[in-house]
Amino acid sequence: MSSPIDELLEQLRQFRDERDWEQFHNAKDLALALSIEAAELNEQFLWKTAEQANPDKVREELADVLLYAFQLADKYGWDIAELMREKLARNAEKYPADKAKGSATKYDQLS
Repeated sequence: MSSPIDELLEQLRQFRDERDWEQFHNAKDLALALSIEAAELNEQFLWKTAEQANPDKVREELADVLLYAFQLADKYGWDIAELMREKLARNAEKYPADKAKGSATKYDQLS
């Protein structure tokens, strides 16, 4: 039985392959596309409060960011769920709850 992430990756591959776009989807260009889409997401908040941003546009740009991020992970053959679990574990070590709770201080400045 495949996971929702596996099913999504299969849909992404099918979409890409139907358009013969794999030739353009090298790691560098996927990373650049992800960065550009992240900038478009940021643009939704530019000169506004968070509440003034259009949720529909934020949703659309966030989807683009996630699609490119998932494609980049797929390009390397990484398990997305495992990748995220590993990072969460590393972050838990860097930001122990008893030191980081309620603080925006960077991990190397926590006391």
